[in-house]
Amino acid sequence: MIQPTILEKLEKLPESLQTEVLHYIEFLLEKHTTRPVQEETPKKRRLPGSMKGTFVLPLPDNFDESLDLTNAAARDEYEKKYGYGSLAGKLVMSDDFDEPLEDLKDYM
Repeated sequence: MIQPTILEKLEKLPESLQTEVLHYIEFLLEKHTTRPVQEETPKKRRLPGSMKGTFVLPLPDNFDESLDLTNAAARDEYEKKYGYGSLAGKLVMSDDFDEPLEDLKDYM
């Protein structure tokens, strides 16, 4: 049995570490006894603008669905639709993007 081994090793620890072991055991008990088994629910999609201050890309409606890229035809179609350069012209940077910042003039 594992209990005697645990108790034997626990007795060798100083009291402060024994307290930590106790806290960890309580954490494990709480984690595994109070959480009811939940059926997997579909993820809710965040609506654009629901997270203020974040950058939101225009995503397709089926963005959350898993992809079957084992099929060569599906992989080619996906690569054609969303491959390299698929966001070309949709992201815009200011003309002075590479210019030094006014706030850092003293350090240059």
